[in-house]
Amino acid sequence: MKILSLKLQDEIFSESEKMIHKIRISRNAYINKALAFYNKVNKRKLLREQLKKESEATRSLSMKVLKEMEQIDDGERA
Repeated sequence: MKILSLKLQDEIFSESEKMIHKIRISRNAYINKALAFYNKVNKRKLLREQLKKESEATRSLSMKVLKEMEQIDDGERA
């Protein structure tokens, strides 16, 4: 476990303190859960961007192969 010191904006701190008291968990647990959630969100975002990029690359290659196959098919019909 790592010890961390951080500075929070006053509004974020106040809102967090209210939530901590309402849901009855420690500040440490609340921050850990928040960071774990934010990490998941960002991992999904990065994965979505990577998938989009790779999908676009695959689509370009697939279209090239399709055109070549159509040319072969047209040549066989002639």
